[in-house]
Amino acid sequence: MSEADDLQDRLDITEVCTRMCWHTDKREWELLRSAVFAEKVQVDYTSLNGGEPAEMAAGELIDAWRTHLSGLASTQHLLTNHLVRASGDTAVATADFQATHLQPNALGGPLWTLGGHYRFTLRRTPAGWRIDGLTMTADWATGNRQIMEGTTR
Repeated sequence: MSEADDLQDRLDITEVCTRMCWHTDKREWELLRSAVFAEKVQVDYTSLNGGEPAEMAAGELIDAWRTHLSGLASTQHLLTNHLVRASGDTAVATADFQATHLQPNALGGPLWTLGGHYRFTLRRTPAGWRIDGLTMTADWATGNRQIMEGTTR
């Protein structure tokens, strides 16, 4: 693989990870399905929610996010400090994140912000790089987490 091919892979992988956040915040659920995730995704949110990691169909994961986020007025998920290691048709990428959630309410602050890092595993498909593993590690939070309760519609 040439240096130019390696650089293109790294750029493409970084963009797919960024698209996960962009399409989620813009509620572009079909683009998450078609441009971001593989058919099956290993998902680990245990640092925030407990439980066990799970393998999910991409549609199932997206439906869960849609349900969980639909009651919020807005979200903004930011990724930074991307590190990418590609080897052939597989890759591992890491990035720090900050996720702000907005829901005005009468019982407390309207914002809950969570920070930490993601570890993504990806594979090359005929359509391009797709995320097939997602581990979120929460390092800190501030604000009113209770705005996340009762957000499902």
